[in-house]
Amino acid sequence: MGILTFDKLSKSHGDTPVLKGIDLDVKEGEFLVILGFSGTGKTTLINMMAGLDTPTTGRALFRGKPITGPGPERGVIFQSYSLMPWLTVTGNVRLAVDTVFPKLSGAEKAEKAAHYIQMVGLSHAASRRPAELSGGMRQRVNVARALAMNPEVLLLDEPLSALDALTRANLADEIEQIWEEDRKTCVLITNDVDEAIVLADRIIALNPDGTLGAQFEVSIPRPRERSAMNNDETFKRLRAEVTRYLMDVGIEAKVEGSRLLPDVTPIHGVPTAVAEAQSGLIDQRFLDFSQLHKVYPTPKGPLTVVEDFDLKIDRGEFISLIGHSGCGKSTVLTMAAGLNEISKGAIKLDGRHVEGADPERAVVFQSPNLFPWLTAKQNVAIGVNKVYPRASTAERQDVVEYYLERVGLADAMDKSAADLSNGMKQRVGIARAFALSPKLLLLDEPFGMLDSLTRWELQEVLMEVWSRTKVTAICVTHDVDEAILLADRVVMMTNGPQATIGRIVNVDLPRPRTRKALLEHPDYYRYRQDVLDFLEEYQHGAKPKTKPAAAIAAE
Repeated sequence: MGILTFDKLSKSHGDTPVLKGIDLDVKEGEFLVILGFSGTGKTTLINMMAGLDTPTTGRALFRGKPITGPGPERGVIFQSYSLMPWLTVTGNVRLAVDTVFPKLSGAEKAEKAAHYIQMVGLSHAASRRPAELSGGMRQRVNVARALAMNPEVLLLDEPLSALDALTRANLADEIEQIWEEDRKTCVLITNDVDEAIVLADRIIALNPDGTLGAQFEVSIPRPRERSAMNNDETFKRLRAEVTRYLMDVGIEAKVEGSRLLPDVTPIHGVPTAVAEAQSGLIDQRFLDFSQLHKVYPTPKGPLTVVEDFDLKIDRGEFISLIGHSGCGKSTVLTMAAGLNEISKGAIKLDGRHVEGADPERAVVFQSPNLFPWLTAKQNVAIGVNKVYPRASTAERQDVVEYYLERVGLADAMDKSAADLSNGMKQRVGIARAFALSPKLLLLDEPFGMLDSLTRWELQEVLMEVWSRTKVTAICVTHDVDEAILLADRVVMMTNGPQATIGRIVNVDLPRPRTRKALLEHPDYYRYRQDVLDFLEEYQHGAKPKTKPAAAIAAE
């Protein structure tokens, strides 16, 4: 029997089953990762281990004895920081030390707290309060506080999910180093496949119905260098296996649809004379960024955020725009949307200068900005009614319902936005954008606030709907796999200020694309390495000298 055991454990909330028939044995010293979609009961599972929840049937055991409540031998790190805002870093860690080691002297307690604060790299911030810390630093305090209790088992409930990609990777590496030092038993809940493979001895999938799914042993030698993983055949094989399994149980066959799209023509406010003069849309250079600049006035003088951004996009092309935080990706997108004034240069769409916002340029933001008191259908209808003034009420209704079906919301059209999950709200945002029949679709980190498995699901939805319309699209993202999955070309931006295009990678992979198929394509990891190499060059705000984008793209 392992250090933690679940014996035929089930948990229900009222009449709703959350976990079903869980048999699980966690070995002492093991790093176990539970991987699954949101809503599959992962947090409930770890709460059972922590003694914060009790089974409806079955048993949860620690060293063979029933778990009856929380205990210092099981340290928990939650997704949210839960720090005392009035206490310093030292004060927050001392709370744990005082509770678990009341008989130690003041000096011994101070030494113990300082030791764990140093272990997570926060000695320089020991006297700061939580409000003075970044998100990553706050989560480090949580790690230090849990470690200070000297638990036998460390339980981590998605502790990195609220952090940006770089901070998340750094903190995951620190957790692995700490685990290597003490070889404590670790159970990590996550929805990130790469994180799971880098950290785990064993990965167990949690199925959407609350049962345990497939198990995957991770035989890659430690330490596991993230940058080296991209060229590791075992990593690539395991990544494909885990991804295939998760997509089979959680994503496949979810796209719905029975309605046909009516044959109606959108009106985008194009002057009649201009519309008549144009004989269809331009194919080449359909979207033309010419020497684009964005300059903001500051007390210290003008600040150039984007400089000489020059890009020609053909009609029907899908572009991914990627780069580190602060590189001006969203600035370029909002200028293309007409929501941000152009300081110098020009943007032309279909031969006309972009001036001000217009439904011909539909935007999907990170947060979909729905009216919470309206239903999903009503939120989409607002734009449709404006863009199709000549269509009948029934035709406009068909447009709305067609796209809500395409994004998998056939059964939730009449729910108010306030009652939808974050993933469902973003589906409404995607449906609303496509329903406008835009000339240009602009996506500003549309899945950035979602967990990685929900993100996969919506990427599949986006690609499926896009494949029907072939609308010209630009997606701003920080996710390398997302960038390659979606794009015909990945455009990489240098660090700001004075950010510009640093490199362009042409993605010559077959369409229609699925994540499963791409992971098995021989060229996929080569494209991935190209993007990772560029991002590594520019990590931590670096500004290396690179060849002009045009020269690199032409190679």
